[in-house]
Amino acid sequence: MRYASRMQTERLELLALPGLPLVQPGDDLSALIAAALAGAAIALRQGDIVVVAQKIVSKAEGRLIDLATIDPSPEARDLAAEVGKDPRLVHVILSESVRVVRKRPNLLIMQHRLGFIMANAGVDHSNVGGGDSVLLLPFDPDGSAQRLRRDLERATGVGPAVIITDSFGRPWRRGSCGVAIGAAGLPALVDMRGTPDLFGRTLEVTFVGLADEVAAAASLLQGQAGEARPVVLLRGLRWTAPDCTAAELIRSEQEDLFR
Repeated sequence: MRYASRMQTERLELLALPGLPLVQPGDDLSALIAAALAGAAIALRQGDIVVVAQKIVSKAEGRLIDLATIDPSPEARDLAAEVGKDPRLVHVILSESVRVVRKRPNLLIMQHRLGFIMANAGVDHSNVGGGDSVLLLPFDPDGSAQRLRRDLERATGVGPAVIITDSFGRPWRRGSCGVAIGAAGLPALVDMRGTPDLFGRTLEVTFVGLADEVAAAASLLQGQAGEARPVVLLRGLRWTAPDCTAAELIRSEQEDLFR
């Protein structure tokens, strides 16, 4: 079904929430965010978007793996020898993936089990702490966003839209950029088909990746590490399209012209 979708705003406000502690496994993110909002004297409003870095969601959900506990498979050992990576790390990467998209020395581009195309299937050493621990993506980022939205509503009385972000490299363009891997309470993808352009011509193929645009804006404050200022409040965006999850942003195999 097509909708006459509009996104209207004249001004956006973005604020990186101060006062958040380093997140540990088992922490209640909604309680930490609610406390940070209260500490900054900010009351959530309807239409607010809370943008949360993937790293703290994964940490709170205990998505840490100690490589010292990993016995690499023969497949992992062979691939690790080919690309020059730790076989234990490659084993974890393969466990999160459905296929190897590209490989070369010190580089693995994988299709994550959720459909994302990304380096190392999102398995990350950075900002994890000491030792041999690595961090995986949330098991279900859209589900994580929905739970966080529900819990923030219980804590504050207002259920904001929630986007969970990560930094991806992009084909054909240099540099990483913030993207949405989880979303709740807003249209992650907006179908503009059937609406007129400035000259009255009806749009026939246009979709807008709204959640990715919000994620990219928030990443300017979060930084690419996403740990020092992991939660950003975006205020002022308005939309009329129906809610849909970040999973809708992933192009299906049938639509993929470059596979």
